[in-house]
Amino acid sequence: MVAGANVATVVIMLLIGFSDRINPVEHSFWANVGLAFPVFLFVNFCFLVFFIIFKKKYALVSLAGFIVGYSPIRNYCPFNVSHDVPEGAVKVLSYNVHGFVADNPPEDSPNPILDYIIGSDADIVCLQEARLNGAILEAVGGVYQYCDSVIHPGRGDCLVIMSKYPILSKDRIEYKSKGNLSAAFKINMHGDVVTVVNNHFESTGLSQADRTGFKNMMKGKSGKDTIKAESKRLAAKLGESVRIRAPQVDAVAEYVKNCSEPVILCGDFNDSPISYAHRTLANVLTDCYIASGNGPGISYHHNAFFVRIDNIMCSEHWRPYGCKVDRSIGYSDHYPIYCWLKGVEDGR
Repeated sequence: MVAGANVATVVIMLLIGFSDRINPVEHSFWANVGLAFPVFLFVNFCFLVFFIIFKKKYALVSLAGFIVGYSPIRNYCPFNVSHDVPEGAVKVLSYNVHGFVADNPPEDSPNPILDYIIGSDADIVCLQEARLNGAILEAVGGVYQYCDSVIHPGRGDCLVIMSKYPILSKDRIEYKSKGNLSAAFKINMHGDVVTVVNNHFESTGLSQADRTGFKNMMKGKSGKDTIKAESKRLAAKLGESVRIRAPQVDAVAEYVKNCSEPVILCGDFNDSPISYAHRTLANVLTDCYIASGNGPGISYHHNAFFVRIDNIMCSEHWRPYGCKVDRSIGYSDHYPIYCWLKGVEDGR
């Protein structure tokens, strides 16, 4: 009976793990099941420990699940051998700063998020939910001489880039959204043109009440009927957002395919590592966290939604090193993610 339960767990885990192949426009509900992947991954691990202790031959079922599911497991929780960052590598930082509104800021720092960015020593900084003003430009001027932004035409979100390299141009990548957007910035890096794509894809659309309700469910504070009603409502909202997000991701992937320069792509995907959004962009770029990071790298940490939704990716012109989600600063609802990139051929 226990072995049978393990087989069922492995089958469900694999179906969820490969659900990123599902087109969200046609099957929005199933496109969101990737959020449940870590639950079945953990349960399968528990079965493995159980069988190693009590019935070793049945542990092969759990092991087979891990082997067959290697690809989605690595997407969700990669492990890599650390390498020293080579001289001349470019540090890239991506951070959803939540409008620079810090949760419980320290008394000695009126803007700890901005202080973190200035002290990060990153060469290129991509920010989401950020707006430039005179005070910010003055504060970063000694570190980032070049700053620019693109604002959604409906006065929605604003994407910001701060760079130690000259910014040559900017362009909004066209797709439908009431407030989210993606933008491409061309920068001059030691005489070479590099395209930096900053993204904030469609948000989940969950209100604060929705998030609180989900958090209460996770803590077991809701009754059976409440859990059922909340689950249906959350599934409907998440399904709608993933249906909108898919064409946005397709538009950015197409832009990247047609780009002749080296590409660095950053941003808040609002989707998990087991998702259509992540898979579509990872098919045309290298996910720097999967290539050089370790662990699940949870970047969103509010209201019991613990998942890596912030990413840095790069074209084949770069080799990533030491990608990390920095949990040392928790003033935004996102943790920042950073990585070093070294040019493969020309020694950038």
